[in-house]
Amino acid sequence: MFAELPLHERLLKALAELGFTEPTPVQAAAIPEALAGHDLRVTAQTGSGKTAAFLLPMLHYLIEHPDHRAGTRALILLPTRELARQTLKHVEQLIGFTYIKAELITGGEDFKVQAARMRKNPDILIGTPGRLLEHLEAGNLDFSDLTMLVLDEADRMLDMGFKDDVLRLAEICNPKRQTLLFSATPGGQAMAQVVAAVLREPRELVINTVRDEHANIRHQLITVDDVGHKERVLRWLLDNETFEKTIIFTNTREQADRLGGVLRTHLDKVYVLHGEKDHKVRKQTLDKLRNGDIQVLVATDVAARGLDISGLELVINFDVPRSGDEYLHRAGRTGRIGHDGLAITLVAAHEWNLMSSISRYLRLNISQRLVAEHPGHFNGPKKLKSSGKAAGSKKKKLKKKTEAKKAGAKKTPAKKAAVKKPAPDTQGGFATPRKKPRGPVEA
Repeated sequence: MFAELPLHERLLKALAELGFTEPTPVQAAAIPEALAGHDLRVTAQTGSGKTAAFLLPMLHYLIEHPDHRAGTRALILLPTRELARQTLKHVEQLIGFTYIKAELITGGEDFKVQAARMRKNPDILIGTPGRLLEHLEAGNLDFSDLTMLVLDEADRMLDMGFKDDVLRLAEICNPKRQTLLFSATPGGQAMAQVVAAVLREPRELVINTVRDEHANIRHQLITVDDVGHKERVLRWLLDNETFEKTIIFTNTREQADRLGGVLRTHLDKVYVLHGEKDHKVRKQTLDKLRNGDIQVLVATDVAARGLDISGLELVINFDVPRSGDEYLHRAGRTGRIGHDGLAITLVAAHEWNLMSSISRYLRLNISQRLVAEHPGHFNGPKKLKSSGKAAGSKKKKLKKKTEAKKAGAKKTPAKKAAVKKPAPDTQGGFATPRKKPRGPVEA
């Protein structure tokens, strides 16, 4: 129960107004450690409630230790405008019974207006590294009074090339601050460098990592022949699956725009979201999806991280994601806390090996599904069979063993067969060849 945590009564009142009574596992683990003043490195899967896990301790400290003469006292860094805006919304929900002020600093908004807001010394700044660096170079930032720095979706920020920006911003912060780092994946060498440079003797918490399967999400794949076949199967899914809202993911902006045009001839109110869209258009699109004004959104991975959309029951990967981590970030848009979801991936022959490696990496049971109304030729790799030469070699081997046994002779090691029959790797829910498949089979 949140009431059992040592949080300020105004925060408990806000949580009660929002209908939150039970903390999620990441909140139950992180909040007491953060309240105790420790630096934290938290790895937890998307949709696990990480935002409240750092906001509640931050707000508790600001309420308990007011300082009206100080400048900005808390900074939250995020990789995208959408995530920053969503975090501001969560802050505003929790500070309703306090005098705490928060401001959003991201690209796509008036620079001078933002500078004027920062001169008013808001308690909390929420922003993206690129725009904050612009304000730093303009002389608008002063973090000498900062008491807490939060790096949220840190793995994504590093993937996007923000490592140097993050380190530079951390360098100008009060060295006595508390730092909390949250990510969905452990990260690689870049993450280790940031942790070493920014955190001090951090407590490490690993809870429901991105490799862990979402128990309430079903994972399916459908094999297809080509892009045209993908589009036919996609239209059938949109007509026959039951969902309130869905996101269709592509790997490129060009593919998202093209697919959006194709689907608009089939459905009304199909919207497209990617990084080249105007800031206001992106905001309006997400607001329409949240409000239920649109049901179908075609998007790149700009929508794959951290966005919390209620009623999102279906995710479709038109393109196989480039990595296992990106797969679960996409799938994690559905099946949010306490709700069921379905993630479907359309897999062509050239994408099979990538999908297979994602399945093994995440240890997911991804079931293969057939859409009988739109059958195709590719149905997964053809199992390799032993050649006649290998079969003949096996017969000779057996004959030698039999003759040796009859003669009472000492058994000698048999010669290695010229070709071994490879066993299919079924880990991950579907067969994967160890050698290059010979070609497609008829469905």
